[in-house]
Amino acid sequence: MASSLVSPSPTSSFISNKKYLGFSAFPSTSQIAIHKCKKRVSKKIVSVMAPQQSERKPATTGSVKTGMTMTEKILARASEKPQLSPGDNVWVNVDILMTHDVCGPGSIGIFKKEFGENEKVWDREKIVIIPDHYIFTSDERANRNVDILRDFCTEQNIKYFYDIKDLSNFKANPDYKGVCHVALAQEGHCRPGEVLLGTDSHTCTTGAFGQFATGIGNTDAGFVLGTGKLLLKVPTTLRFVMDGEMPHYLLAKDLILQIIGEISVAGATYKSMEFVGTTVESLNMEERMTLCNMVVEAGGKNGVVPADSTTFKYLEDKTSLPYEPVYSDAQASFLSEYRFDISKLEPLVAKPHSPDNRALARECKDVKIDRVYIGSCTGGKTEDFLAAAKVFLASGKKVKVPTFLVPATQKVWMDVYTLPVPGSGGKTCAQIFEEAGCDTPASPSCGACLGGPKDTYARMNEPKVCVSTTNRNFPGRMGHKEGQIYLASPYTAAASALTGYVTDPREFLQ
Repeated sequence: MASSLVSPSPTSSFISNKKYLGFSAFPSTSQIAIHKCKKRVSKKIVSVMAPQQSERKPATTGSVKTGMTMTEKILARASEKPQLSPGDNVWVNVDILMTHDVCGPGSIGIFKKEFGENEKVWDREKIVIIPDHYIFTSDERANRNVDILRDFCTEQNIKYFYDIKDLSNFKANPDYKGVCHVALAQEGHCRPGEVLLGTDSHTCTTGAFGQFATGIGNTDAGFVLGTGKLLLKVPTTLRFVMDGEMPHYLLAKDLILQIIGEISVAGATYKSMEFVGTTVESLNMEERMTLCNMVVEAGGKNGVVPADSTTFKYLEDKTSLPYEPVYSDAQASFLSEYRFDISKLEPLVAKPHSPDNRALARECKDVKIDRVYIGSCTGGKTEDFLAAAKVFLASGKKVKVPTFLVPATQKVWMDVYTLPVPGSGGKTCAQIFEEAGCDTPASPSCGACLGGPKDTYARMNEPKVCVSTTNRNFPGRMGHKEGQIYLASPYTAAASALTGYVTDPREFLQ
């Protein structure tokens, strides 16, 4: 068997044996292996190990059917093709198109220009329009964007428009939801085996449901509005196998930061990232959403988790439409396979100014911070707030820096005020946050995750240092271009709030 060679990065240590090549920037925290499969070649790997192939049996028609990955199967079904391979360009039938207040007006404008002012959309029940980004602001242009969405939805009789009119009290808007990616799941728009496209790069979040979900631009969205179709190139697939019991101090955010740190922000460019293994199977739906949410931070086209009993149970009361999950064939071809023993992983952060600038939380204990932000499609779900509350409860202390809480949706906001935190004697997240001295939970929206107008809640209008549960830490992402953002899990964010420094949550989670 040939030995595997990978060009090492300066910080990586390499161990090679007959079974696999293990490598890690943190040898003590993870064991990872790459297996090359079949004929697809990675530039990094000089010589490869061929995995054992199961004998292929001819199909009943006499032709040999090649195994397909989940993503290839979903796109094959959506393009009505029996077989697809990476690199194929196919017209895909879209099941759901989502747009929001940032890209919606542009997409609508393109639709009207190209199809006609009075043209009807392809299917009024398959379009979901969710204002969420620049909502609670006095900025007239931001408010005007929501007006444009409202006019269009009225004119087209769009079934799923989650409107907001009263900005002074979000609860007075029964239709308003909040962050699109979380609302899509909560409102039952995510189904295994389907194709969901959205005018937002983090649309990949809902791949957690075993569907093909990816972000598209306004021009593509305008075309989909009119036709219900889009020309897509079939991506190759990277497979991430995560096994081992998840330590009690880790969350899915740590897993995805580990992966992005390993492969870099360009490591999955236009590739599908498939997540499997016992660790992934043990995650609840919201944690799986966190995992898929940040595949775009590695350049990924989509992220996907095979649907299982956890998925089906979540969907029971959410959707009545039929769906048919698909799974990767045993003989499917993956570009690369990465293996992780999660039991060895430690809490991580991504240092400024890139999501792949990975470090152990404990290595950053001397980094003094000015604030903590818990929110967004990545870190503003119910499970994220329950996790933060768990740390505050365990410590019994007060926060040392301003700590901002932005629930993703109305439902999450309600959960923060009503769900008892396990082990708290019946206290809610809101009560625990108040006792810890956090800011009152804000109105649900994208908030300061992407900066926004100057009056956006918790926006960094000065060059501060922030630990955040969001997904991007590029210069200016949360406001001031000299602000420094450390991306972290809700556990690490809450622990850092208690000390005023980047803090490993194990200090409080014993």
